[in-house]
Amino acid sequence: MEFDDQMRRFFGTDDLANVSAEGMASGIERMQVEFGLETDKGRRFAMWSLLYMLGSAPDLDVAFKDPLDRDAARTFMDLLDQANSAEDSRL
Repeated sequence: MEFDDQMRRFFGTDDLANVSAEGMASGIERMQVEFGLETDKGRRFAMWSLLYMLGSAPDLDVAFKDPLDRDAARTFMDLLDQANSAEDSRL
């Protein structure tokens, strides 16, 4: 699942700046429901990643039963934190 596809599917746009607060809340809720029903590991990880970036992801132990998936999610979190730190230091 492509990032832009997720944005359009859940928020109706690929630019979150154009999403109202109500639209954001509704999109996140739909994504959380679909995440809970999704069985494909790749799609689950993609949805969790976007939910994480939006501050609405479930805890790792709830989201991923497989320890390798939890490790991959931790790596994603670390990489995102590093990217954000590097961006903040340039400002």
